[in-house]
Amino acid sequence: MRTLGAVFGVFGTIGSVRWLACAVALSILQVSLTFVNVWPTLDVRPTADLTVELPVAILLLIGFSRWRIGSLETLSRVLSIGWVLLIVGRYVDVTTRSLYGREVNIYWDMRHIPKVGAMFSTVANPWQIVMVIIGVVVCPIAVYLLTRWCFRQVSIALQGHFVRLGLNTVAICLCLLFVMDRAGYRPTGRLRFADPVSVAYAGEIFELFYEMSGAGVDALGPAPSMASDFRRVKGADVFMIFMESYGVVSWNRPEFVEALADSRAALTEAITETGRSVVSAAVESTTFGGESWLAHVSLLSGTEVRDDRANARLLAQERNTLVKEFGRNGYRTVAVMPGHLMAWPEGEFYGFDEVYDHAKLDYRGPPFGWWSVTDQYALANVDALEIKPSQRSPRFVFFPTISTHAPFTPVPPYQSDWERVLTESPYDQESLDRAWSDWPDWMNLGPSYVKALGYAYDTVSGYLRLRGDRDFVVLLIGDHQPPSLVSGEGASWDVPVHVIASRAALLDHFRRAGFTEGLAPSFPAITRMEGLLLTLLSAFGDPPGTAMPYELETERTRGSLQ
Repeated sequence: MRTLGAVFGVFGTIGSVRWLACAVALSILQVSLTFVNVWPTLDVRPTADLTVELPVAILLLIGFSRWRIGSLETLSRVLSIGWVLLIVGRYVDVTTRSLYGREVNIYWDMRHIPKVGAMFSTVANPWQIVMVIIGVVVCPIAVYLLTRWCFRQVSIALQGHFVRLGLNTVAICLCLLFVMDRAGYRPTGRLRFADPVSVAYAGEIFELFYEMSGAGVDALGPAPSMASDFRRVKGADVFMIFMESYGVVSWNRPEFVEALADSRAALTEAITETGRSVVSAAVESTTFGGESWLAHVSLLSGTEVRDDRANARLLAQERNTLVKEFGRNGYRTVAVMPGHLMAWPEGEFYGFDEVYDHAKLDYRGPPFGWWSVTDQYALANVDALEIKPSQRSPRFVFFPTISTHAPFTPVPPYQSDWERVLTESPYDQESLDRAWSDWPDWMNLGPSYVKALGYAYDTVSGYLRLRGDRDFVVLLIGDHQPPSLVSGEGASWDVPVHVIASRAALLDHFRRAGFTEGLAPSFPAITRMEGLLLTLLSAFGDPPGTAMPYELETERTRGSLQ
């Protein structure tokens, strides 16, 4: 009897261990798909939410074990691999939503991973690079081994009748509660379900086939009318400068406003001393924290483009653009793309006469980050080639800057000697060493952001003084807010727009559209990024055959200002 009791005691202990192991395994699997991001970091924290993927996996294991459909061991391996993919998908999704304010797009975002990795390698220190490599290589293996252990413990526990019956009942109930939750009927407010990662993957697969079928081409709607005679900018060089990561956070966060006060005062002084004026407003961008090209194409085409799916649809069509309209009105159209290391087929869609990419700019100075070329050099180079000659047609210059790109450091020194900017040694060694020694603080990018914006302001100020006698119309437009690490959680998508010019009639039309005097943008946003195109066209001119003589309009505008 003592021996029998000992045997039952051992088996009882083993049973308890199995129960405990199963409970631990289920807890790990549950938490692994319900965590959320800890803003503004790359860390995550667990939640009390439930995942419907776990009861579905349990039902699969029960079905295989009860009906002997196939090898339970093989199913456990397959589930483990699939679970790792779900965990990775969950992490990417919650991190992207939190830090960049948008949903992840696997099909399109995957293309940018090598570029992001290359950029990170140039601005991170060696230890950070090593930790990332370890995380990318070791973490998935470790997660797989842990997940494999979890499913093995669940499979062992399911060999017991009562365990199998209990888990089967709980799994079915949870699936039913999930269906009721998604149908809008919540019998209890205590149970909350996380969004299924598998559904997100399925949605991405559907979108892939949807795009490949060509069905999305007609989803953009008709192109806007761009009828304008450009009479109020005729003869002037027009610069459209998209300032990278220039968001309204730089105007509504007190510490940023204070830190940028001197640079903004210098820009205002350069504007007034060169006989120009500035009016400003805010518009809602079509992107947040990155993917600047979505803002570019929205404005230049007048079509709302909020993701790369819509972008691809648009580029597959023959549509009019602001660039083509400038070309029809006698302008030579130039794109300055210092961040483009490869071919830029979008240039043909827009209709540019010339594209100065990284290779054509031929930068030979010291590199700054992944992009190498500084904004001041890019502007100085194009000025020498396109603007400085006096006997020429007017220019439309499209310039997306790059020196204010996250992580914002190292920031190039501003060089007051614009001739020296074009040489191989544009900076003194002391200022160069000081700039290169400024590494980004990934947990506090605000100070680096301010320094980068200050450099952008100084570059524009210097160029306005350099060409103070020229008839310029300068459009300074933010492409998007900086990432949430800088702009904050739940920030708006608004960006500033400034119009700098000496033409009173032109500026008056912008004032009528909601722009206010000075460099500080008005709030709320007057329109969205695609709507800004119609605002520009209306200010630039009138539909052919509807305008009063320009001289009369100018006199009336002057009279109203006196």
